[in-house]
Amino acid sequence: MSHFINNKSEQVDKSDTDDTYTLGPLQSGPPCCIPEPLIRVENLSLYYAAKPALESVSLDIYKGCITALIGPSGCGKTSFLSVLNRLTDMIPGCRVSGKVHFNSTNLLSPSLDVQGLRRDIGMIFQKPVPFPLSIRRNIELPLREYGMNKQADLNEVMQQVLRDVGLWHEVKNRLESPAQALSGGQQQRLCIARALALRPQVLLMDEPCSALDPISSGIVEDLIQRLRDKYTVVIVTHNLAQARRIANFAGFFWIREQRAGCLIEFGQCKQIFEAPAHELTAAYVNGSRG
Repeated sequence: MSHFINNKSEQVDKSDTDDTYTLGPLQSGPPCCIPEPLIRVENLSLYYAAKPALESVSLDIYKGCITALIGPSGCGKTSFLSVLNRLTDMIPGCRVSGKVHFNSTNLLSPSLDVQGLRRDIGMIFQKPVPFPLSIRRNIELPLREYGMNKQADLNEVMQQVLRDVGLWHEVKNRLESPAQALSGGQQQRLCIARALALRPQVLLMDEPCSALDPISSGIVEDLIQRLRDKYTVVIVTHNLAQARRIANFAGFFWIREQRAGCLIEFGQCKQIFEAPAHELTAAYVNGSRG
C-alpha cells in the first residue's frame, strides 16, 4: 500500500533526549498478554489552572493487553487518557508534570510530533462522533490527511477496517449515506474503524459503551476483546462487570481530600476484583463505596 504503509514499517531507536517521533510497525501478539510495558507513567500530575486533577500517578500499560481504569466520576480517569495522546495541549492553562514514555519516546516533550502521536495512540470518546460526512468519507478523510490518495488503497483500507469492526455487511451498499444516519452502536463502531484505519498501536477508549443500548454495548464489548490480539487497549469504564469480563489489568482511581485524582491500586484484573490489597478498592468493587 505504497507510501502510507511503508512509513509505518520504519522504526528508530530513541533515547530520552531524542524527541523525534517515528511510528513503529503494527504490533500483533497473543490475546493476553505480552509482559512488556508499552507505556510507562511515572509520577504524573495534571493541573487545570490551579486545580489539581491528578497527582503522582505511576503505572505501566502492557502491550497486547486490555487495561481498565475504574473509579467514581471526577477522579481523573478521562484526564489520564487525555495526557496519553496530548489532548491536554488543547486546554488553556493545563499543566502536566512527571514522565510518560511510549516505546522510549518522551510523550511530554514540547518538540514531540503530536500529530504523529495521535495516529499511533487513537482515542474513542464516550459519545460517538462521526464526521458529518458519508460513511466512506469518514474513513477516507484521516487517511488522506496522512498522505494516502490512491483510491484503490483507500478502498482496501476502508473495507478491511469495516470488516474488522463487523460493519462491512451492514453498510457496504450505502457507503455514500450520511454516517450520522447510522444507529448509535453503528456510529461507535464506525469511529473505532476510523481510528483503526491509521494503524495505531494503542486505542484509548473513554466509556465507549455508556451511551449505547445493551445490545449495541455487547457488540462493542465483543469487538474490544477481539482487538486485543493486535492492539493495546486502555478503557475507562464505570461498568465493573464489563471491566471484570474484558480487562487483563485494572487501575482503581479515587479522589483525595484536596479533590485531586489519584491511583489507589493497580494490578491484574482478577487480583483487583477478588483480592484487592487496599480497603478502598475492596469497598468500591464490592459496591459499599462510590
